[in-house]
Amino acid sequence: MKKIFTLLAVSSVVAFSSQAQIGFDPEIDFEIVPDKVIVPASPLTRQVIFIGGVDMVQTVDTYGNLAGATPAKQWHDFIGFTPDNSGSGDLGWVSVNHEMIQANDNIGDGGGMTVFKVRRHAGTDSLIVVDQTLTDGRSGQFFNVDFANTVGETGMNCGGINSEADGRIWTAEEWFRADNSAIYGGGAGVRDTLPFTIANSGISMADGQTIDKFQNFNWMVEIDPVEARAIRKQYNWGRQPFEGGVILPDNQTVYLGADDTPGYLTKFIATTPGDFTEGTLYVYKADAPTKWVEITNNFNDMLNYKAVATSLGATMFNRLEWVAYNEADGNIYLTETGRDNPASRWADEYADGATLASHHIARAQDQGVTDPLDAAYADYYGRVIMLDVLTDEISVVIEGGPEYSGDVTMSNYPAYHLSNPDGLTFMSVGAKTYMVICEDLNGTSNGRMPAGVSNRSCELFILDMDIQNPTPVDLVRIAQVPFGAEVTGARATPDGETLLFNSQHPSSSNPYPYNNSCTIAITGWKRLADGSVSVNEVEQNSFDFNIFPNPTSRVVHFNRVTDVALYSAAGKLMKVERNTKSLDILGLPAGNYFLKNAEGQTKQLVIQ
Repeated sequence: MKKIFTLLAVSSVVAFSSQAQIGFDPEIDFEIVPDKVIVPASPLTRQVIFIGGVDMVQTVDTYGNLAGATPAKQWHDFIGFTPDNSGSGDLGWVSVNHEMIQANDNIGDGGGMTVFKVRRHAGTDSLIVVDQTLTDGRSGQFFNVDFANTVGETGMNCGGINSEADGRIWTAEEWFRADNSAIYGGGAGVRDTLPFTIANSGISMADGQTIDKFQNFNWMVEIDPVEARAIRKQYNWGRQPFEGGVILPDNQTVYLGADDTPGYLTKFIATTPGDFTEGTLYVYKADAPTKWVEITNNFNDMLNYKAVATSLGATMFNRLEWVAYNEADGNIYLTETGRDNPASRWADEYADGATLASHHIARAQDQGVTDPLDAAYADYYGRVIMLDVLTDEISVVIEGGPEYSGDVTMSNYPAYHLSNPDGLTFMSVGAKTYMVICEDLNGTSNGRMPAGVSNRSCELFILDMDIQNPTPVDLVRIAQVPFGAEVTGARATPDGETLLFNSQHPSSSNPYPYNNSCTIAITGWKRLADGSVSVNEVEQNSFDFNIFPNPTSRVVHFNRVTDVALYSAAGKLMKVERNTKSLDILGLPAGNYFLKNAEGQTKQLVIQ
């Protein structure tokens, strides 16, 4: 039976700006401590289409355990989309990474990945997960990608590649491992730590090599989303703490980013388009005549990629994460998510020959610091950068911030901000092109969250690419994920109608399903682009009234300005405030109270 998802209770709020970008701005207000995913209201529709730990994935025989069904892994990260061009009427296959590392007798140890197929429900914009039967005999809706029987497990499946040429998918093994104890994890990770012999990769320098088991992690890994199985680890792209990458429409050129400080930018050019088993590997060096330096095509250099790249004078970046191709201008965009004080992390590589990116040198000078090697150099917020494919020059597209020298009080917290961009993609809405940016906060200090708020609250933004020299004020906030979660995986369907994203590793205290990793769809973008929906049809004032912190002893804050009345548990009116976002309750006896806003929405408040 096909699975049709009804809309789960998702709080939402719509705000309008003077610069309507797609008919109107489907923007939500920032909420300090949400406990659920917040997305725009109607005319956009929202669906939770895949829930980690709840939805059952179909498995193959693994470690001697028979094929069957088991709950999917958690920590959803990368999303890939492979179109179905067969004429079946289905949209295509969705691939979702699981960054969670777990010993699992049925799915396989280490990380993981789930694939499923979707189509549109007849007469609506909503998505349906399609029943399938694979050639290995598995039947169902959600399928575990088989890594254990094919490539020797994977670890910490984080970002990945969605080929611009044909929708092929690679998953990235991030979190770099230096020995077998790191992958074993006390038995909670990869339990088989025997030496591994590479076979059937099709990469001549790698096949037949026997390596330590930990060395079989931290590669890009190609998968077949149609059959839910791994194809090969990409041993000729170097062993790195990969996060993102992209294959250009030429089906030959690959750009790769490493989540590291320093992280290096890598390029691979296949000898034959579509065949990535042979080609030439390069590392970016901004001061080289051609900007790229070739890395010798031998297996030892692939195992020790970072040391080799350092010795060649590669340009150092501060945590390169996702890599995206903008079809509108043909350039490559990367998130450099930042690390608070990177000096100690790249000093050794600099001493060994690596070079500093020019934008970091300029930033250090702006901060009044000698250079990025100075311990005082700070990079709290990160940025999005662009590689011009014609000149190979790198420039900053948008800086995170606004930049603060210290923490920011709740009352002074900026309405527009960007911290630690991570996931990155592009989406076309009508004639407009938008960059889609996911946050993954590295910390809460210096304005990443208001002072005193320890919960990280990550947001999803779109940026109109027609805007010149954008700043965080130009970002349109379209989603926010709950306590503990990272927003990631943003991917638009090829028809431009739906944007998929993940809420990863949320707090278990959130209400269901937001206590699990979720894959969520926002659908209806074309209705905004073609003008078929007017501003008058938007559901204004249709969002929840939320209060925080709760319990509290000094002050309680609200997620929006409102009139509010405080009542005792017995129903006695205690206090009234007009047009406010907070209420001072100092001096009131401890106990249970009720807050009622101007719209009649009521919340229970505990005063300590």
